[in-house]
Amino acid sequence: MPSSSQSRHTMDRILFGDNQFFGVNHMSEEKARAQAMRFQDIDAVIKVLDDAYFEGIKTFMCTTHQKISAVCDHFRANRERYPGYQFYPCMPYAHKYANAAAEHGMLGALRSFLPQENALGALLSGSISFARKDIEGLAGLLIDAEMKMFAGLDTPVVFLQNVATDFLLGLGFDEAFRIFAAHVRERYGAEPGFITMNAPRLLEKLTQLGIENPIICASINNLFFRMCGGQQVYEEIMTRGRCRLIAMSVFASGAVPPEQALEYVCKFPNIESIVFGASSRRNIAQTVKLIEQFDANP
Repeated sequence: MPSSSQSRHTMDRILFGDNQFFGVNHMSEEKARAQAMRFQDIDAVIKVLDDAYFEGIKTFMCTTHQKISAVCDHFRANRERYPGYQFYPCMPYAHKYANAAAEHGMLGALRSFLPQENALGALLSGSISFARKDIEGLAGLLIDAEMKMFAGLDTPVVFLQNVATDFLLGLGFDEAFRIFAAHVRERYGAEPGFITMNAPRLLEKLTQLGIENPIICASINNLFFRMCGGQQVYEEIMTRGRCRLIAMSVFASGAVPPEQALEYVCKFPNIESIVFGASSRRNIAQTVKLIEQFDANP
């Protein structure tokens, strides 16, 4: 079993995201609907991933939406076409759990996602318990259920989605981050990553838990769109370190011109990677070219 002292994974500078495949656009509902319609066909998704790969992007940072299962099947069946390709799973896909809870109730929803028959009953036999071992066991089973679609694929970093990260921050249930990190390292030999809308507060909590130099993915753009905690604190983290940053929402859903957006992000030395989504090879190529340009001339 992999040790928690495993060597640090080197992340690619440019990562490809999946928001466009699910009709997610925080500025334009019309554009979001058009994208959702276009990418109902899995072949359209694969075509864009191929375009990104041919532009040199070999890491797909994606949710555990059911549609991604078909993407994983494609990459497993065509390994020879994608040497060096890797996935960064991001979990949980919250809408999946919300819909299941609405239809089956909370316990019914948990039963539907657990990978082992009667696993929930075994954990909660006799009475519902919130003992640490039960929480760790249940969390591990749910992570395993989410990871099942990625079996046999390279997944060197596994992320906790911001909807869960920030909910746990709000609850003050900091121990959940340690549980997630430990399971991801021990079961999958992967590094844990955390997506958040409040990087300063999350970094403080992870540091207190002893999770050193954590991978944090956060919105970073010069409009400070979806960046809780304040410009000064963010820019200090983006400059001085203490964590490994991935910048997302760099274009603020289209509100910032590409040149302006990427010039801002690329000037900060502690931003290790940039994740973005696009629907056309032209836009993908333009983004890659700009990042390379600004990296070469900081």
